Amino acid sequence: MTYTAPIDEKELVRQLQNKATASRAFDLLLKMYSQPVYWQIRKMVVSHDDANDLVQNVFLKAWNNLHNFRGDAKLSTWLFKIAVNESINFINKEKQRLQLSEDADESFLLNNIEADSFFDGDELQKELLRAIEKLPEKQRLVFNMRYYDEMKYEDMSEILGTSVGALKASYHHAVKKVTEALLA
Repeated sequence: MTYTAPIDEKELVRQLQNKATASRAFDLLLKMYSQPVYWQIRKMVVSHDDANDLVQNVFLKAWNNLHNFRGDAKLSTWLFKIAVNESINFINKEKQRLQLSEDADESFLLNNIEADSFFDGDELQKELLRAIEKLPEKQRLVFNMRYYDEMKYEDMSEILGTSVGALKASYHHAVKKVTEALLA
């Protein structure tokens, strides 16, 4: 196995935007970010199969829009923003498909937890996931990014287009609701 030195994001973007090196750089992009993007999506849509499909969509969109990437944000932030948007679109389409209102809770996601053959957690982990899935969409996003990914509020702000103060408030409310659900 060959060792490949870590690559700087700016250098990777340069390689991605150069036709001669784009294909090889995209392979590296996939190796670097497929797993983190998968887990970001998986926390939102719960289903392993749906998450895999959405990961493909994310990287397809990234490939098709590399020429639009200006480098204002980090490449990883841009990918996570695409992943969040794809996940939200998927959830909204699922609500439409199931004929649920936009304001309906994500109880269909709770069913995915029960049916997911890839879930290997214990009952406490299931209870935590159930509590998280009951959160409003924005609070669920913020909770997952902060609690599981330990993402900085500044990075979340770039991805979600929300102020740091509002994100902190969302996280506080989410933690309170999850705690109450677990203690109930």
